[in-house]
Order: sequence, then structure tokens, then C-alpha cells
Amino acid sequence: MAHFPLPIWFDFLATFLFAIAGTLLAIRKGYDIVGVFTVAFVSAVGGGLIRDGLFLQQGPPAITTTGDYLIIIVIGCLIGILFQGTMNRLQFLIALFDALGLGAYAIVGIEKAQAAGLAFPAMVLVGIVNAVGGGVFRDILTREEPLLFRPGQFYAAVAFVGCLIFATLISCKLMSNLQAGIFTILVTFTLRALAIRYNWQTTSLAEKSGKSDTLADIQ
Repeated sequence: MAHFPLPIWFDFLATFLFAIAGTLLAIRKGYDIVGVFTVAFVSAVGGGLIRDGLFLQQGPPAITTTGDYLIIIVIGCLIGILFQGTMNRLQFLIALFDALGLGAYAIVGIEKAQAAGLAFPAMVLVGIVNAVGGGVFRDILTREEPLLFRPGQFYAAVAFVGCLIFATLISCKLMSNLQAGIFTILVTFTLRALAIRYNWQTTSLAEKSGKSDTLADIQ
């Protein structure tokens, strides 16, 4: 069975850009160099660490079997530190590339889960974790309520749609992994780009129900 071939240059470029995004966040929070590198590291590869360490457990995480990722993250940190102003102005382009990476990393997670013999729901879960886990890991380390949990632009929802599409297509053998991967990336990129352009957002369930009762109010 042919797998979806994620180009190594894409993987490295995504790692580099995510490291820059994490660096800029850490700088805004006033962290020192250790904090900046840590946030950049988890922003860049946190999803893969959670995937390999928690769900697949098939030996050392993929990013630790080569020094390339660490070198790229260090370079991303340095670029983010030295050229903060320029990098901040490029946030929109980074967001668009992230929209491409959202589908691509969801696919990588699902294929690894499939190879490990996981069931369909678990494949979808691992795909979502691989795509958005780095952001959750980052928010936990920086003591922020994870953005994933708060109302905001469609992101995790887009990842879920992409994972569901790809997992369904390959499980039912409706397309080859390559064809399904290309289709999934096109769908997720389009949905994410539209969410950015038109600011499509999720809403609080409390707002939907028209209630804001806390446990104390109920008691």
C-alpha cells in the first residue's frame, strides 16, 4: 500500500515556521532563552511527541532519531529573536502555510496509526493530535487556557473534518493514500483559508443555551 509522501522539505519548513511562531509567542510573554527554546520546540514538534509517546509507543519519537529537527528549531529560534519585527509582519503567511500543514500532519498521524493497527476512531484521534497537539502542549506550558478549548476561528474542527475524510477514503479503499491525501489537503486548506478570510468562528455553548450558570449559582 502506497503511503502519502510528505516531502521532507515541507516537514522541515513547517518545523522551522512553527518554531518561529512559538519563539514570537514566548518573547511576547517575556521568557528567557530557555523558555523561548522550550516553547518553540513544543510548538514545532509537540504533536508528534504526543502521537509517538502516548498513542503509538513504538520506540523513540521520530524527531529524536535525527538531529535535523533540533537544528532547525534552533535556527527558527534565532531567526525569531533577531528579526522579531519582520517575522511578526509575516504572521499571515505563516498562518496560510499552517493551513497547508494542518491537513498534511493529520494525514501523517492517521497513516502511522493505521500502520500500528489502530481502529478507525483512534486513527482519527491520532490524526487530530498530530495536527493540533503542538498548540495544546504549548498553551499548557505557557499556563494559558488552550486555544483549542475556547471559541475562536475554525481550526481543530477543520482538522477533524480532514481526518474524517482521509480515514474514510483509505479505510473504504475509495482512493489510494496519495489521492486521498491530496484531496484532504485541498479541503482542509480551503476550509482553513476561508475561516481566516471570513473569520468563521465557533461559539460558546453557554451563549447558545443563553445560560451562564456556574456550579455555585446552581447550588
